[in-house]
Amino acid sequence: MRQVQSCELAVLEVYSLSLSKPLSFRRLFSLISILEDHFSLRLAMNLWEAFLNWLRSLFFKQEMEISLIGLQNAGKTSLVNVIATGGYSEDMIPTVGFNMRKVAKGNVTIKLWDLGGQPRFRSMWERYCRAVSAIVYVVDAADRDNLLISKSELHDLLYKSSLVGIPLLVLGNKIDKPDSLSKDELADAMSLVEITDREVGCFVISCKNSTNIDTVIDWLVKHSKKKN
Repeated sequence: MRQVQSCELAVLEVYSLSLSKPLSFRRLFSLISILEDHFSLRLAMNLWEAFLNWLRSLFFKQEMEISLIGLQNAGKTSLVNVIATGGYSEDMIPTVGFNMRKVAKGNVTIKLWDLGGQPRFRSMWERYCRAVSAIVYVVDAADRDNLLISKSELHDLLYKSSLVGIPLLVLGNKIDKPDSLSKDELADAMSLVEITDREVGCFVISCKNSTNIDTVIDWLVKHSKKKN
């Protein structure tokens, strides 16, 4: 009876490993011995395969591709720099066309497309948002005069059939300034409740003070659409 119970526990631990719950090397070899004694070499090899898959996940990085869009002067380039270096500069040069930057965060490599927000560049947004892991839409939370146009540009973009299903993260930047929008005010101003064909996130941030930047990165890693 004790041997049967031991074998049942081994099976449960194999199942745990298949769900990416790692085991120690010593426990792994013990489980293999139990499985070889009571089941078959094939089942023991399945355990090895699951274990090797877990090891591969440690050494092979996940890659993500993110497009940052929004009106000019919203702080997109500042956000890229803060994510990449932790640094902030008041004298950022507006993006002309687009810039691309790769950033490594833990086990994830993020390719960031920083797209110009001037009217002449907005027609490019859809092209550079196709097949990305997530779309990040940056809003100047202290510029209430441009909220309507910002909302209109966002919803016009998401109407494109090529972008259906791609996760969206809306960020209200510059909350360090007076009279900036709260998270709820931003979500309401951008009519995010109307966007139902994809996963949507919303945060207010300050690139200047690095407020909520880690939260942004965590959301992107957890919710971004995996590329095929």
